[in-house]
Amino acid sequence: MTTNANTWQRKIPKPKKNRYRWLIYLLLVLIYIWAFAGIPFDGIKETAGQITRSIFSGLFSPDWDYVYLPDGEDLLRGLLDTLTISILGTFISTLVCIPFAFWSAVNMSRTRWVSGPGKMLLSFIRTFPEIVMALLFIKAVGPNAFAGALALGLHSVGMLGKLFADEIENMDKGPTEALIAAGANRLQILWFAVLPQVLPGFLSYTLYRFEINLRSATILGVIGAGGIGTPLIFALSSRDWDRVGIILLGIIVMITILDLISGALRKKLV
Repeated sequence: MTTNANTWQRKIPKPKKNRYRWLIYLLLVLIYIWAFAGIPFDGIKETAGQITRSIFSGLFSPDWDYVYLPDGEDLLRGLLDTLTISILGTFISTLVCIPFAFWSAVNMSRTRWVSGPGKMLLSFIRTFPEIVMALLFIKAVGPNAFAGALALGLHSVGMLGKLFADEIENMDKGPTEALIAAGANRLQILWFAVLPQVLPGFLSYTLYRFEINLRSATILGVIGAGGIGTPLIFALSSRDWDRVGIILLGIIVMITILDLISGALRKKLV
């Protein structure tokens, strides 16, 4: 009987915890109200319905002739530029972030005074959106695909470096300690104990970042950083909805196919 009474008492929620829970819910509601109150809403434009119908009509009746044009820019060239920008940006960020990852990993240094500045630097890089970096690189190298690749490459260093550093910190210390006890030097420890453990995670994160960069590359062309975004913004400005439809369909198909391939590769690596 005493055991049942104790079990019943443990099931009864504490009033103090309930008060804290309702206080958190209230704060969340107030935050949402404050956020929505700060959004200016002047109503829906009269042409919104017409534009929406035009976009959908362009999607269902796309300009198939724009898929390939022998004498000029077409859909295939724009998608290929976007794919190239994302691949090059991912490649640049992967190479650059590996030294930063080992620098900021706590278990790769003797004190936090060494790894701390590395973590701060990666956090600083992550604060800049890729669009801001693209605008800076457009001023430096001109409005072309190279500016987009540099923007994606530098922006991805912050996030990939953090993920790589977490992978290094979570690795098993057993192989490293065994090699240290056997008298191995730092290069041998890195090659035979560290890299075999972290390399699958590095490749998985790189593929995941490539998926993100592919989506970002479609947007960078809007500001002149190359890719399919440039003809898309021109088609939107000229209200060429048939061309807008074929460009959007091309982006959807490309991202879907590459997501499936990347997801299958990541499942084999993890």
